[in-house]
Amino acid sequence: MFKSFFLDRRWFRWSILGTALILYVTWYKVQIDVQVNEWFGSFYNLVQEALTTPNAVEFEEFLAGCIEFFNIVSIYIVIAVALEFFVRHYVFRWRTAMNDYYMRHWSKIHHIEGASQRVQEDTMRFARIVEGLGVSFMRSIMTLIAFLPILWTLSESVTELPWIGKVDHSLVYLAILSAIFGTVLLAVVGIKLPGLEFKNQKVEAAYRKELVLGEDHESRAEPETVKELFVNVRRNYFNLYRHYLYFDVAKWSYIQYTVIMPYIFMGPTIVSGAITLGVLQQILRAFGKVEESFQFLVHSWSTIVELMSIYKRLKAFEVQIESAITAEKAAVTD
Repeated sequence: MFKSFFLDRRWFRWSILGTALILYVTWYKVQIDVQVNEWFGSFYNLVQEALTTPNAVEFEEFLAGCIEFFNIVSIYIVIAVALEFFVRHYVFRWRTAMNDYYMRHWSKIHHIEGASQRVQEDTMRFARIVEGLGVSFMRSIMTLIAFLPILWTLSESVTELPWIGKVDHSLVYLAILSAIFGTVLLAVVGIKLPGLEFKNQKVEAAYRKELVLGEDHESRAEPETVKELFVNVRRNYFNLYRHYLYFDVAKWSYIQYTVIMPYIFMGPTIVSGAITLGVLQQILRAFGKVEESFQFLVHSWSTIVELMSIYKRLKAFEVQIESAITAEKAAVTD
C-alpha cells in the first residue's frame, strides 16, 4: 500500500516531491486564512463604527474593505483549484503504483475472494482516503501553529468566565477540553464500526462473486443461494445502520451544541462591552479554527472507520502475496 508508491524510484517525483508540494500549498492556504482573520477584525470594527455613528464611514472606505476581501480570497480560490487538480493526479498515480504491484502477482492472488474488487476499487479508495486524511491532519497541525498564538493573545480580552471568574487564556483551554471530550465520546460510541464495515465488505464480496460466476456458469447463482447471500448482506447493513444511528446522534449533538459554547463563555465580556465587534469576530473565528484543528478525529471518524476497513482487506491481500513469494523462494532453494 505504501512501499509500492513511496519507496519506488519510478514514483519519486509524485510520491516525495508531490507530497512536499501538497504540504507547502496547504501551509500557504493556512496563511491566507490568517490574513482573512485579520481582515475580519478591521472590517467588522468598520461596520460597528458605521452602525453606531451614521455617516461616520464613507462608502468608498466600506467598499475598499470589501475589495480587500475579494483580493485575498481570489488568490485562495486559484490555489485551491490548482491544488485539487494536482491532488486528483497524485491519487491516481498512487493507485497506479498499487495496481502495478498487485497485477505483477495476480497469478498468486486471483483465487482470493474479492480479489478483483480490491485491485480495481480498494486501491483507489485507499489512496484517496489516505491522501485526504493526511492533508487534513497536516492542515490541522499547521492551523494550530498559525492560530493558537493568535487565540492565546486574543483570549486576554476575555475578562472573566461565567460561574468561574478570571482565567488567563481561557478560550485556548476551552477549545482543548471541548475537542478531548468530543474525541473520547465518538471513539467510545463508534468502537464497533470498523469491524462492521470490514464484515460488510466480506458479505458484499461473497454476494458479488456468486453473481459474477453465475454469468458464465448456469449451475451458479441459484435463487436459493443468491437469496441466502443477500440476506447476509441485508442483515449486516441493518446492523451497521443501527450502530451508525447512535453514533450520528452523538456526533451531530456534539458538533451543533459546541457552536454556542464560546458565546456562553464570552458572555460576561460581551455584555460588559469590553471588546469591539471586530475583536469578537476575530476571537470567534480563531477559536473555531483552533477547536476544529483539535477536533480532527471528531470530524474524520467516519472516514477513518472506512479506511480501517479498506486497510484490513488490502493487508490480508498483501499477506497472501508475501506468503506466496516466500513459498516460491523456499521451493527454489530446495
